[in-house]
Amino acid sequence: MWFELLNLILGIAFGFFHKGKEDYYSLLKYGVVAGLVLGIISVLAAQYVFPGGMSFRIGNFGVPGFFIEIFIFLIIFILGAFAGDGLERVFKK
Repeated sequence: MWFELLNLILGIAFGFFHKGKEDYYSLLKYGVVAGLVLGIISVLAAQYVFPGGMSFRIGNFGVPGFFIEIFIFLIIFILGAFAGDGLERVFKK
């Protein structure tokens, strides 16, 4: 659960500090790259360094489960990035 929350907070910060409002394609493109890297690091840390740190456990399915977990972290990061962009729009009016 802590890794998902950290990933969401980093996604919100990424979206908030990303330059240019309303540039959703750029936000999505760079968010996917950053989210993929962060997802790989988070899944590896959650499985090997801090086991039991995630709220969902799909790693028991082997390599496909590993990629599903990375994809879930990617989706959480992208949702956080778009939420951060929305917060930027509200606060910087």
